Amino acid sequence: MSRETIDQCRYPEHRATLKCNFPQLEDVFDDCMDEAVKSLSGDGIQAYLEGASLVSMIGRGFEPVLVYLEEVPQICQRVGEQAAGQIAQSVWDISRTPNGVSILSFLQALPSAARRLQSKGSFDHFIEIVFDFMERTTGSIHGHHTTIPSPALADLLDNTAILLGQISLEGLKNWVDYGIRYYSSHPERQKDYFSLKSADSRAILQRERHGTLFADNQRRLDMYLKSLWDEKQQLVPYSTGFDERLKPQPYFDSTGMRIPDVWDDSDAGVSGLDRYRATLAHMSAHRRWSDKIIVDNYSPFQRVGIECLEDCRVDTLAGRKFPGLYKLFMALHPQPFEGACGEENESCIRHRLAMLSYACMNPHHQYENKDIIEFARRFHTIMQKGESSLKEMAALAVSFIARTRTQADQSPNIHFTDTDISYRDDNRHLWIYIEESDDEEMFNREREKSVDEETQTLPPRHYPEWDYRAKNYRPDWVSLYENLHPSGAAQKIDDLLKKHAALAKQLKRLLDLLKPQNAVRVRFQEEGTDLDLDIAIRSLIDFKSGVTPDPRINMSHRHDGRNIAVTLLLDLSASLDDIPAGCKQSILELSQEAVALLSMAIDELGDPFAIAGFSSNTRHQVRYQHIKGFNEKWDYEVKSRLAAIEAGYSTRMGAAIRHAGHYLSHQQTDKKLLLILTDGEPSDVDADDAFSLIADTAQAVKELDQAGVYTYCINLDPDADEYVQDIFGNQYTVIDRVESLPEKLPQLFMALTK
Repeated sequence: MSRETIDQCRYPEHRATLKCNFPQLEDVFDDCMDEAVKSLSGDGIQAYLEGASLVSMIGRGFEPVLVYLEEVPQICQRVGEQAAGQIAQSVWDISRTPNGVSILSFLQALPSAARRLQSKGSFDHFIEIVFDFMERTTGSIHGHHTTIPSPALADLLDNTAILLGQISLEGLKNWVDYGIRYYSSHPERQKDYFSLKSADSRAILQRERHGTLFADNQRRLDMYLKSLWDEKQQLVPYSTGFDERLKPQPYFDSTGMRIPDVWDDSDAGVSGLDRYRATLAHMSAHRRWSDKIIVDNYSPFQRVGIECLEDCRVDTLAGRKFPGLYKLFMALHPQPFEGACGEENESCIRHRLAMLSYACMNPHHQYENKDIIEFARRFHTIMQKGESSLKEMAALAVSFIARTRTQADQSPNIHFTDTDISYRDDNRHLWIYIEESDDEEMFNREREKSVDEETQTLPPRHYPEWDYRAKNYRPDWVSLYENLHPSGAAQKIDDLLKKHAALAKQLKRLLDLLKPQNAVRVRFQEEGTDLDLDIAIRSLIDFKSGVTPDPRINMSHRHDGRNIAVTLLLDLSASLDDIPAGCKQSILELSQEAVALLSMAIDELGDPFAIAGFSSNTRHQVRYQHIKGFNEKWDYEVKSRLAAIEAGYSTRMGAAIRHAGHYLSHQQTDKKLLLILTDGEPSDVDADDAFSLIADTAQAVKELDQAGVYTYCINLDPDADEYVQDIFGNQYTVIDRVESLPEKLPQLFMALTK
C-alpha cells in the first residue's frame, strides 16, 4: 500500500493502522470509518482496526474483511467494544479448523445475535454455543475421525435470526444439544435438523418455545420503569442456562439492571411479563430507599438476615406507593409450610427467613412460631413509624439470628423448599467491602472491631481450574474464601510440646547444626538493632553544617547462608477425624502435634514461615484459613489458632495450592518451599470425574514450579502411591504409620532444607 493511497483517504492514520492490502478496501474504508467513529471510542477504534487486520490475514479473500468492517461497529454499540477483538479472534480460530468455509456465515450471524441478545455475557454464550457445536460435529462421521468440516454449521448460523427470535439462549443451547446428540453420525439428517427442515427439529424448537422473552418486551419494560419510577436504566439480559449448579439472580449496579432473558409464567399463574415488572419494581425500590452498610461487621448468617428484612422493607414501601404491586409481590412470594423443616442435621436458616419474610409481608399469616410472630410484629411496628432504614433492619436481623440460630444451621444439608423468592435481586448493592490490601499480612494486624474472628471473611478470590480433557483452563472456575482461623486454647499446644519434650530436645540438637553461623551486617537502615557510628557521626556533622542529615543511621544483622521461606498447607477435610487402625488419636490430633513440633523447629532456625489450612464444599466454596502469617511470631496467638483447627468438608487442592503459592511467591527469599500435609487424594462433592481434580492439582504444582516455588507433599494415605506421583512427581513422601508423623515431619523438613 503506497503512501499516496493512505493520503487520499479521509482517515490516513487509521488506514495506516489497518494492515490490509486488498485493493477493494480503498472504495469502502472511509464509509466504514464514518460509522465506526460515530459508534466507538478511541480505544474501541484501535481494537476494531487491529481486529480487521487479523481477519485480513486468514487467507479467505476480501469479503470477510468487508463484513467485519461493516457490521462490527453496530455490534459493539449493542454488546460492548470488547466484542471487536473477540470476533476477530473467533474468526481466526475458525480459520485454523476445517470450518473455515463457514466464516462468512459466522460473521453474518453475529449482527442478528447482538440485536437479539443485547448484552456481552449473552453474546459470549452464543459464541460458546457455536464453538461447542463445531467441536462436537467436526471430524467424526460414523465413529471415524476425519478432517471434513461440520456438515451443518452454516445451516445453524444462517438460521440464527429465526432461532433467537423464537427461543431463549438456553432454549437454543438445548435445541443444539438435541441435534448433536441424535444426529452427530448422520450428516444428511444433521443438515435437515439444523436447517429447520425436519419434523423433529421443529418439534424440539416448539418444545423450547416457552416463557416471555425479554427481547420481545424490552421497549414495554423501558416505558414501565420510566412511567412508574422515573428511571432510565440500561436493561441487560443474562441467560440462566450456563451454570447448572449456581443459578444467577437479578442484580443491578452502575452499568444497569441484570434480568433473565426469558421468564416462564409462575406456578401461581403470574405471567412472565408481570414477573419482569415485579423484579424491576423491587430493584427500583432498592435504588430509591436502600443505603449501604459495611459487610465486614456481620457474619454470613447475619448478612442473609439483613438482606431478607431489607427486601421486606423496600417491598412494603413500594406497595404503599403502588398498591397493585403488593398483590403482585404476594402472588410471587412462596408460603413455606411451618413444619416442613426440622429433620436431624438439616439446616433451616433459609426456611426460617422465608417464613419471616412472608410474615412481614402478610400481617394475616397463620404461623404459630413465637419468634416469627414476635419479629414480624417488631417489623410492622418499625414500618408504621415511617420509611425506617437499613440500619434498623440490620439491628432487627442480628437479633433474630441470635435468637433462632441452632447448631444444625451449620449443616451442608440445607432446606430449600419454598425459600426462593424469585423476583428479588441478590442484594450485592447493599454491601461495602473493606479490603485493606491484597497482602496476606493484613490478617496479622490488630483488629479494632470487637467482632467474632470467625466472621472476618474477605470477598472471594477466583481461580481457574485445569480441564484435562479440553487441555485448557476453565477461567474463574473456583471461588476461594480466606479468613483468619478462629482461636482456641493455646495451652493445648504447649501441653503437646511437653508431651514430646524428649523429641523436642533431640530436634534442638539437630537444629543447632543447621543454624547459619555467619552474621552479615546490613547498614544504612532507618530502623535496626544497633547504631552505625560512622553514619551517625557523618549525619551529625551534616546537621551542624545546615545540611539535611541521612536518617539511615542504624544497622541490623542477618545470618548468611540460609535464605528460605516456608508455607505449611494443611488439608482440613472431614477424613482427618478418622482414627487409623492401631492408633489412639485421630489424624487431626496427630497433625496438630506434628505441626507444633515443626513450627517450633522452623522458629528456632529463624526461617520466615506461614501455616494455613484448607477444605472445600464444591467449587463455589473453597475455604482457606490463615493460622500463622510470615511476619507473626510463634506465640500465644498462633498456638491458639492451631489448637482450634477442625476437620470438615472435602479436599479441592488445586485452588488452595495456587493461593498458597501466590503469597509464598511474594517472599523476598532465594528459596521458597510449600509443604502440603494431606491424608488423601484431591476430591470434592461436585466432581464426578475422580481424575479431574488430580489433573488440576498436578497443573497447579507445575504452575508453582514455573514460578520458582518448590512443592512437596507429605501424604498419610497408605494407598497414595496410586495417584500422588501423578501430581507431585518425585516430590513426596508417604508416611504409612501415621502415629510416627510428629517425629517424621520435622525431620523431613530439615532434610529438605539442609
